[in-house]
Amino acid sequence: MKIRRRSLFLLGLFSASVALLRAQGQGPGLNGPPDQIEARPPIHFRPFISPSPSGYTPAQMRHAYGFDQLAGNGAGQIIAIVDAYGSPTIQNDLNVFCSTFGLPTVTVEVYYPQGKVRQINSGWALETSLDVEWAHAIAPGARIALVVAKSASLSNLLGAVNYAVGLGAKQVSMSWGASEFSSETSYDSYFNHAGVTFLASSGDSGAGVIWPAASPNVTAVGGTSLVLNSTGTVSSETAWSGSGGGISAYEALPSYQNGWLAAAGRGVPDVSYDADPNTGVPVYISDYNNTAGWFTVGGTSAGSPQWAALFALTNASRSSSVSSSNPALYATATANYAADFRDITVGNNGAYSASVGYDLVTGLGSPLANQLVPSLVSY
Repeated sequence: MKIRRRSLFLLGLFSASVALLRAQGQGPGLNGPPDQIEARPPIHFRPFISPSPSGYTPAQMRHAYGFDQLAGNGAGQIIAIVDAYGSPTIQNDLNVFCSTFGLPTVTVEVYYPQGKVRQINSGWALETSLDVEWAHAIAPGARIALVVAKSASLSNLLGAVNYAVGLGAKQVSMSWGASEFSSETSYDSYFNHAGVTFLASSGDSGAGVIWPAASPNVTAVGGTSLVLNSTGTVSSETAWSGSGGGISAYEALPSYQNGWLAAAGRGVPDVSYDADPNTGVPVYISDYNNTAGWFTVGGTSAGSPQWAALFALTNASRSSSVSSSNPALYATATANYAADFRDITVGNNGAYSASVGYDLVTGLGSPLANQLVPSLVSY
């Protein structure tokens, strides 16, 4: 039986939400070209570095979302991680992570399309470690291509995105974003490549829309708070208060959201994943302001690379990779919503509340990968 959910948010809320985003500094108001706009990584972490890991392990996360019930490991796929500045210690970071959690090692393929980066930025380095380690944790058989932009300007990051596509990556993770800007629709074509899935974090400041998550060609990943019991079973999953979400000021409602959202503009996010740093994951970094150790990390940054890994697992089992990921996700949800997604119905991000079906905090919900991946394989 087909399940169609319609958001309770009315068209009249659109203008109110735009005003709210302006007030929060996350909405319309930037008018410069991408070389004048700097992106930020929506990463949240508990403040102290530790000599030992804390947070949910790869085995716990794989079990919580059903990945451990899948036979594949993403072999034959490339997951591209696009970040600014990168990290000179990324290979050692990943080696320690793999050794700690019994994962197979892999060589990170690092590319500098705009030239080798000399500047070290600890915040972006931690983001890089998070993205690489957790994409590998979910799809340990996939190749990891880290494409490093020389700065956090959108123009350099978009150049790195193009380079990642040229490498043959069929899933590109972008754990960064900037406030929407009036000419953003002119740049949505960067994410329009047949057979390539682009994923981006929806933001960590509560209600509000950032780009490129707002692009209709990008799967926007919102945030939840995931609670596991003593046996590793999901006790609850609720909307995380920091999850970015709302209605775009510039992007029109895409056809795939018809019947899910009653609005004039594009709804963000599309899906969700654990993002609360209080229910976060361990990330190892060899040099964070001259200190090595483990952070417990959350933020919607954590969900983008793990959703990229989900698509790597999907595409590894298909004769051709998924083309147009959002139409595929919404069509799959229409056909088999309760089996493929964990509907998040509790919690809010300040302006919007999680509700039955699609909502502007957690989108369609979090993946039940053991069902969703097979559904996407047969899509």
